[in-house]
Amino acid sequence: MTSIKCVKLFAYLLVCLGIVNGNGLGVVFEWKELDFAYPNSSARQAALESKSFIPSNNVPVGLEVWKNKLFITVPRWKPGVPASLSYVDLNQAGRTSPQLKPYPDWSTHDVNSVASRVIDRRNITHIVSPFRIRADSCDRLWVLDTGKSDILGSEEKIGPNQLLVYNLENDELVRRYEIPKKFTKDESFFANIAVDVRNKDCEDTFAYMADLGASSMVVYSLKKNESWRVTHKYFYNDPKAGKYHVAGVSFEWTDGLFGLALSAEDSEDRYRTMYFHPFSSFSEFAVSTRILQNQTLWTDPALAGASDKNFMLLGERENNTQSCASFFDEKTGILLYTQVTRNAIGCWNSGQKYTPMTQGQVAANNVTMVFPNDIKVDSQRNVWVLTDRMPLFMFKGLDRSDVNFRVLSAPIDRAVADTVCMRSSAVVLSPLGFIFVISVIHRQFA
Repeated sequence: MTSIKCVKLFAYLLVCLGIVNGNGLGVVFEWKELDFAYPNSSARQAALESKSFIPSNNVPVGLEVWKNKLFITVPRWKPGVPASLSYVDLNQAGRTSPQLKPYPDWSTHDVNSVASRVIDRRNITHIVSPFRIRADSCDRLWVLDTGKSDILGSEEKIGPNQLLVYNLENDELVRRYEIPKKFTKDESFFANIAVDVRNKDCEDTFAYMADLGASSMVVYSLKKNESWRVTHKYFYNDPKAGKYHVAGVSFEWTDGLFGLALSAEDSEDRYRTMYFHPFSSFSEFAVSTRILQNQTLWTDPALAGASDKNFMLLGERENNTQSCASFFDEKTGILLYTQVTRNAIGCWNSGQKYTPMTQGQVAANNVTMVFPNDIKVDSQRNVWVLTDRMPLFMFKGLDRSDVNFRVLSAPIDRAVADTVCMRSSAVVLSPLGFIFVISVIHRQFA
């Protein structure tokens, strides 16, 4: 089935389910508990009996969409996660709680063999515990794996911090790269990734990996097969933004760099603007990818601190607007971001100053959107959001009789139509106008 047919089928599915409700987002899939597509019922029963599958310990975190596949990550927070990267078919009309199919296959997720050292990890690649993934314009899936298991318990490190790149056309692994230990610390936790294909050259691609634990970034060059560590004071959390209150649960987090979003390429120098923020923060920052891609700038001790002036504070939002994930829509120049304490999706038009007054709200719902944990915009410009009630799972417990996890979606133009982000005078209706605005903004950080 072609990607165009899949998009049409997706729109038809929304209408049939009666979930298109004008502006905002509609529920596409929902689960009380996640289930997996085992080869047969006997295999599933055996997994339940051996506790290699404990349904209540499986919580989705990240998502990505490529053609007719919706990818979902299920990190190994607790024991009993059979596969930490799976997908569902978007053409499964009528199935609102589909089983997850392990990607690329079951054997890649056999971490019991990894932990017991039965097999040689140098020769066989395993996916242990990714949080965020990214599909690029070259039909590749980039998987950022923390290598951690039982994260909320004993926190076993059974695999390296690694970057895996799959060819989505045939599901073959085309690159595996272990993040050098010299770029990590004991508290390192790689939870988000952005991918930058430069000037449509699939070999000239960079991955930006956010380390929220060590408040840093690792930049990887596919062409060089090398990486370097980037640090800046803006990567650290804001102590004033560390208190959270979600669905009746209060807690404190000190997470650093998390949200990463890339603008369109500048029409002149072909670099992008990286918009970023720590999780525990109410601020947004920006820097040109020209700075991030300059390996010498980050590896030559003589140049330490030389790039500080190129990082810009854009401004601040209101209180209680902590955000994990964000995504930039190249056509409109709108930055979308999660608002985890407001159970909402916010937006900002990059042609405007960054102030509380220029922040819009795309959607909010205290039932269907409790803790929006990831957001993406696909190639057909549909926005996708995953909500998972994460604080309840971590600190209180989920009600297994209630719907706990949802994937929501809508065409982005419809979603932002009545927000301040589209009413802004800087919203561009012509491509040339948009490119001009973005070029001006980009050069401010170059």
